[in-house]
Amino acid sequence: MSEKDKEKKYELVKELEDLPGIGGVTADKLRNAGYESIQQIAASSPHELAEAGEFGVEAAKKAIAASKDAIETGFESADEILERRKQIKRIPTGSKALDELLGGGVETQSITECFGKFSSGKSQVGFQIAVNAQSALADESGIPPKVLFIDTESTFRPERIVQLAESAGMDPEATLKNLLVARAENSDHQILLLEKAEEMIKTENVKLIIVDSLTSQFRSDYVGRGALGERQQKLNKHVHMLQKYADKYNLAIYVTNQVMDNPAILFGDPTTPIGGHVLAHAATYRVYLRKSKESKRIARLIDSPSLPEGEAVFKVTSSGIGD
Repeated sequence: MSEKDKEKKYELVKELEDLPGIGGVTADKLRNAGYESIQQIAASSPHELAEAGEFGVEAAKKAIAASKDAIETGFESADEILERRKQIKRIPTGSKALDELLGGGVETQSITECFGKFSSGKSQVGFQIAVNAQSALADESGIPPKVLFIDTESTFRPERIVQLAESAGMDPEATLKNLLVARAENSDHQILLLEKAEEMIKTENVKLIIVDSLTSQFRSDYVGRGALGERQQKLNKHVHMLQKYADKYNLAIYVTNQVMDNPAILFGDPTTPIGGHVLAHAATYRVYLRKSKESKRIARLIDSPSLPEGEAVFKVTSSGIGD
């Protein structure tokens, strides 16, 4: 196909309604499900698209094929990726040692996962960055962003946010108003909350999503080896949606994760994060937190695409995270 023909074909397919098999009603359903461009259609799977638009799989295949024909899909040069990564911002945790371990703080366009036993500081780090993000990710006019907090274990405490905001010299009332919290009742509700979050991301200037904890409801809803496959499949889709938001809207994603003791490990620390390979591959930064003496916590960077493994010691005090 000549360049002229390609340009003509692209002109013909600009909106979802221009695709074969998709009318106005189906297009509205797809938009409500988060498919707003032909680029998103081109990158979707037929069964997923058919379910979202409530139409046939064969029609979905034709729509995807037409989308791929109409746009440039495939490779991009590394300098374009570098240019996009220059938009990355970082949220300080309050501890210089922990920030250094993470390459400057919790970064946007990435998923940062902290796992550890109870009282290891996972939620406290989440509370702290929920406050710090409001100054660190403010726009050029100084307007603070909103933060979405999905609470799955009833651990969210507004009183702690007030305490941290006062310690940081911020207005507690304004800080609370910029923090939007939802309680997930089960894993399906958790998935639904995240699906509905995209509209809020667009309208409310959301720049950070916290899920505390990511795996709790999945662990509770899917019990036994027989349910493991379905659990991992749903968890995989859930995590990929988080990464999609991170990439598309330049968001920071912070998730906490539960752990279990692996009896197969006879020597060393048997602590193993929940979620298996699905979460291990999905998280950009994996940090193992453990409690030390008194208020001290030890953070170990387990995995990162660009940073070496290492450890940092920080404190959790009444005024927040510190060195």
